[in-house]
Amino acid sequence: MAARSLWAVQRLQRLLASGAVSESRGWLQPFSTATQRTAGEDCSSEDPPDVLGPSLAERALRLKAVKLEKEVQDLTLRYQRAVADCENIRRRTQRCVEDAKIFGIQSFCKDLVEVADILEKTAECFSEGAKPEDHKLTLEKVFQGLSLLEAKLKSVFAKHGLEKMTPIGDKYDPHEHELICHMPAGVGVQPGTVALVRQDGYKLHGRTIRLAQVEVAVESQRRL
Repeated sequence: MAARSLWAVQRLQRLLASGAVSESRGWLQPFSTATQRTAGEDCSSEDPPDVLGPSLAERALRLKAVKLEKEVQDLTLRYQRAVADCENIRRRTQRCVEDAKIFGIQSFCKDLVEVADILEKTAECFSEGAKPEDHKLTLEKVFQGLSLLEAKLKSVFAKHGLEKMTPIGDKYDPHEHELICHMPAGVGVQPGTVALVRQDGYKLHGRTIRLAQVEVAVESQRRL
């Protein structure tokens, strides 16, 4: 008897768990299919499916990704072109600098060739076949050649911005003068000024390229 009662209780629990019957006011009533449909509709109405939202968002993201990819490709192409242009400019500039180093003094050398021609013609005056009575004429030709050579050199120097400094009487400047020694200041010579030039100095377009070797006047009689 006890075994049958236990079996009945277990069966009732299984029915309640499966929803076949419901407990109301102490009575076990069957759970109708209409109630199941109502419960199902209520559940479906509470959680409506969201199908359009994710689809539109995903489509917008894909379009944006395609647009960004095109922009990246365009920027990459522009960057590669800019790098190539910079490299070409660098090579062209380097070539111009090398050419300037090699041919920068072309004009100056061309003018010096004319000076060399004068020297060559002057040297021809001292040929071995010259007679003793022609020495006077030879010296005159040499003098004329040297005078022409000096004038031509001055013209070439002026043309290319090369200027010889004449610092006598100027105040001593270590950026332009190289002090050789001191000498007593004579009449009309101010102390601290250049009294004598041992070797001429030169400037190229205003920049000193060789210092002038000078002696500077001082008040004392001491020579250094």
